[in-house]
Amino acid sequence: MTKSAGMRDVAQLAGVSVGTVSNVLNRPDAVSPGTRARVQAAIAELGFVRSESARLLRAGSSQVLALLALDLADPFFVGVLRGAEQAARAADLGVLVMDSASSAATEATHLVMLAQQRVRGVLVTPADVSGATLAEFGRARIPYVLVDRDIPGGIGCRVLVDDVAGGAMAVAHLIAAGHRRIAYVPGPLELPQYRDRLEGARLAVAEAGAGAGNGAGAGAAAAADGGVDLVMLPGARGDVAAGRDAAARMLGLAERPTGVFCGNDLIALGMLQGLFAAGVAVPGDVAIVGYDDAEVAAAAVVPLSSIRRPATRVGKAAAELLVEESGAAAGEHVHRELVFQPELVVRASSLATAAVTPVPSPRNPDS
Repeated sequence: MTKSAGMRDVAQLAGVSVGTVSNVLNRPDAVSPGTRARVQAAIAELGFVRSESARLLRAGSSQVLALLALDLADPFFVGVLRGAEQAARAADLGVLVMDSASSAATEATHLVMLAQQRVRGVLVTPADVSGATLAEFGRARIPYVLVDRDIPGGIGCRVLVDDVAGGAMAVAHLIAAGHRRIAYVPGPLELPQYRDRLEGARLAVAEAGAGAGNGAGAGAAAAADGGVDLVMLPGARGDVAAGRDAAARMLGLAERPTGVFCGNDLIALGMLQGLFAAGVAVPGDVAIVGYDDAEVAAAAVVPLSSIRRPATRVGKAAAELLVEESGAAAGEHVHRELVFQPELVVRASSLATAAVTPVPSPRNPDS
C-alpha cells in the first residue's frame, strides 16, 4: 500500500519549510503569491490531503455539525436535513448525518462517536425520551439542539412543531366534512409526537360536543346521537405496512369509520393501498388525512390530504441556533424554544362526500 504524502513531502517538493506549507493551508494571505503557487502545485502533484484529525486536536472542534435523526426513512427528516444544510453552508460548515433508527442504544453509540470526533454541535431528535443519553453526552461540552422533541431536563435549545394543533386540525377537518366515526392510526404511541396528535384529535372531538370513545359501546352510542366517535387503531410501526395492516383491521370492524386520521403519510399511503385492494372507495366510502405532507402525499394515486410540518424551516432554524451557540458569540447565546405551527393541505382523499354515515363492514353485513 502506497504511503500517503505528508506535509514534509510537500515542503521538499516545493522547496520550502514545513511551516510555510502550514501557512498556505491555514493562513494563505501570510505567504507570497509565488510561494503559495509552488506549494499548491506540490499539493496537487502529490495528492496531499491534510489530516483533519490532527487539525481537530489543535482547534478543539471541527467545522462539522451533526444531524442525529430518529429515522431517515421518515420524509420529515429529509426536509430537516435540507434546512440544516442551508444554514450550515451559509456558515461554511458541513453536516454529518446519522440515524438512530429509534433505538436508544444506537443513539448512545452514535453520540459517543460524535463526541470523539469533536463535532461542532449536534441536532438531535432523541430516541431516549428519558433524556439520560443526552445528559451523558452533555459532559463532552458539545452543544446540541433538540429537533421535534422535548425531553425532561433538556438544557439546550429546542425547535418543535405543535403536533397537538396538527392533530386537532386533521380531525376537525374530517368532522367539518360530516364524518362522525373517525379512526386514528398512529405510529408507536411511546413516541411523544403520536401522543400529541392523539391529544389534538381528542380536543377536536370534544370541541364537536362528544367525548372520545374507543370504537365500542358508549363511543358508538355517541356517534348515533350525532356526536363523534374516535376509534383507536394503534400499531407498532409507522410505515406503509402498518397502514395496510390498520386498513385490514378497520375493515373487520362491525361498524366501519368513514374518516381516518393517520399519524404520518407513510401510514396514510398504506391505508389507501389496503382500502383500494379491498374495493373501498377513497374518499367516496372512507376519507383519509395523513401527516407531514411528504412528497408521497401529493403523488399518491388518490392525492392525500395531510398536515404539513415545515420540516425545512425547522431544520434551518435549529442549525442556525446551533451555529450561534457554537460560534464566536457563544458566550452571549441564550437557549430558546421555537415552536412552528403546522397547516392543513386538503387534497382529493378527504373531499366531502355524501357517504359519511357509519358503514357496516362487508364481513359483518348484519351488524
